Amino acid sequence: MTTTSPVFRAAAEAILPAVADLDDAGRTEFGSIIEKALSDRPGHVRRQIELFLRVLDVLPIVRYGRRFRMLDAAQRVKVLSALETAPLVQLRRGVWGLRTLVFMGYYAGSSAAGAVGYRAHARGWLARREEST
Repeated sequence: MTTTSPVFRAAAEAILPAVADLDDAGRTEFGSIIEKALSDRPGHVRRQIELFLRVLDVLPIVRYGRRFRMLDAAQRVKVLSALETAPLVQLRRGVWGLRTLVFMGYYAGSSAAGAVGYRAHARGWLARREEST
């Protein structure tokens, strides 16, 4: 499972630090949203993501002497920033795909809606007018 890997968690927290503040229920919801989205994708796409996570974990050994998941937050951000502008398009796509998954998992969650002030309602603007009265 992608979202339970230490590399994914380390990358998610580097991409969106608020992920580290999720409680147990929030982390479960975050992971479920991403896993659901991945389950709807072809097998080769899921394998590409897993491969990217493996590459992401070992690449920093060359520069920092440690795996990605063992780096501090600032070093993780530097690695991801370097990869998002890397000459290899596959690395850039990997970072942007990972970023997309993290943002989707976080902002589609119920706890993030309140944090960002999202108040959409099935009844539309009428419900919001009733809230203010």
